Amino acid sequence: MGFPMSIGLTAISFILSLILGLFLTLAQMSHFKLLHWPARAFISFMRGVPMLVVLFIVYFGFGTDALPAAIISFTVNCSAFVSEVFRSSFLAVDKGQWEAAYSVGLPYSKVVRRVIFPQAFRIAIPALGNILLDLFKGTSLAAMITVSEMFMQAKIVAGANQDYMTIYIMIAIIYWFFCWLITIGQTALEHHLAIPES
Repeated sequence: MGFPMSIGLTAISFILSLILGLFLTLAQMSHFKLLHWPARAFISFMRGVPMLVVLFIVYFGFGTDALPAAIISFTVNCSAFVSEVFRSSFLAVDKGQWEAAYSVGLPYSKVVRRVIFPQAFRIAIPALGNILLDLFKGTSLAAMITVSEMFMQAKIVAGANQDYMTIYIMIAIIYWFFCWLITIGQTALEHHLAIPES
């Protein structure tokens, strides 16, 4: 019933949003105004515009095919929230970590990649898990532009059988169950990456 499509949309969009979100974080933390202010403006806009509106702009406004439009829309929208999560996580890392890394002669790129990001990512896991949950549920909006994901298939089956209540309750349970699995995975990852107590 379109479940693989929903999973695929979620996975691809989330991975891309992590990459784009990290670049946005580095841009908005930069001292270069040509990087900082465009990144801040993009993040502000995407956080303030409903996902459905972004989806319609990309699909109808730019004439993009349905599936690429969904991936692009979910990615750019989620990347703004991911960026804010990463930014707060970067700021939560003790400043002494930055100073210690610079003191041994590491360049900025290696400081971020090897020292700061691993710690920031650990801090960000709970919030990123919430974004992933919202994204998975949000893939149902792709039905509005004819992407044959789970909710779209449910509407077709419900219409054919004239049994909307049963089908929609089943879909609600499937969404809940998968979100529950994501939560379990998030908790397991947190425990795996947790710093052992001395």
